[in-house]
Amino acid sequence: MSVRIDIAGLRPERVTAVPSPLAELGMALHALSEPAHHPGLRGWATGVTARMEPHLADRMCEADFLWRTTFSDLFLPYAAVPDALPAGTLVAELDQLDRLTDEQFVDAALEFTCVLTYATQAPALLSDPAARRRALDVAASRGPQQVRFAQRLLDDPPSVRAWLRRFLEDCAGAFFDEAWARLRHQLAADARHKTELLHRRGLAEALASVSPAVTLDETGARITVDKLTDGHARVAADGLLLVPTSLGRPHLMVLHRYGWQPVLHYPVGSPELAAPASVEELTLRMAALSHPVRMRLCRHLARSAYTTSELAQVHGLSAPEVSRHLGVLKKAGLVTTRRRGRYVLHQLDVTVVARLGSDFLEGMLR
Repeated sequence: MSVRIDIAGLRPERVTAVPSPLAELGMALHALSEPAHHPGLRGWATGVTARMEPHLADRMCEADFLWRTTFSDLFLPYAAVPDALPAGTLVAELDQLDRLTDEQFVDAALEFTCVLTYATQAPALLSDPAARRRALDVAASRGPQQVRFAQRLLDDPPSVRAWLRRFLEDCAGAFFDEAWARLRHQLAADARHKTELLHRRGLAEALASVSPAVTLDETGARITVDKLTDGHARVAADGLLLVPTSLGRPHLMVLHRYGWQPVLHYPVGSPELAAPASVEELTLRMAALSHPVRMRLCRHLARSAYTTSELAQVHGLSAPEVSRHLGVLKKAGLVTTRRRGRYVLHQLDVTVVARLGSDFLEGMLR
């Protein structure tokens, strides 16, 4: 399984490495929402949460599935704007976000419903009644908060866009401006290093320095990113973006949305991971994870809680098949279950998985 980016004919000068404050703000929100994904940031996350005003914390919960469940492409809006690059300041990149059409904004925001064909042209959610109903039905299965957001987004995109911009501006003032002042020099230095590698050693070495999971084939026509997901993109005139993140480790994201410029959003810096498991725990848990289907299920369950039927739909399996695999994972203590109304939700215990070692955890979260 992998994400493939066709780059035949791509000129070296069309590959750009550049930091993005808006993308890093998205990673900051993710780290605050999912601190178990980022053990090395727990101190920072605890400090930010302790200082945060209750009103801002409540607003953060209104749409946290944009950065908790998925890494919304709304945090990389320049990829949808022809000939655009990350603007370098949060205000300028929020202006780029404002340049998206309502259809682009809604399409990207509703990625968390898992009903859209990400790498191919999706139905127009604002004008297609069937696609709209399906999006609302799936949002309802995720909980009342998600369905309220989806309904509001479909009914009145401008109000949600205004709400999101105000929220991100308030986050900047509350905690992100301080973090960005500290991180931007490291990210800029890494981007300069990638640019030097591109000029002196070529694309293959620059990509290898992004991550060992990113490779260029012998023909120089295709980039492959080793991830537990399938995807395909083709570089057009706008080229390829390499965007570094410090707060996002260990996640290696690939934006390959239909009609958008491909982006590799890659981690820099060093992780700090938990201690390994005991021999008994390791034996039981690795046996549970030895099946490729359970590995793929874990990739989804690491990011959010899902019902059995949702997992069955995404993976093309029957509900009984998914239930059997979930039973093995639960017996090993890797998956937790909770009830929300009439829905039973399952989620990977990332803290437990972290004790299996950094290679496995990073593979799950890549």
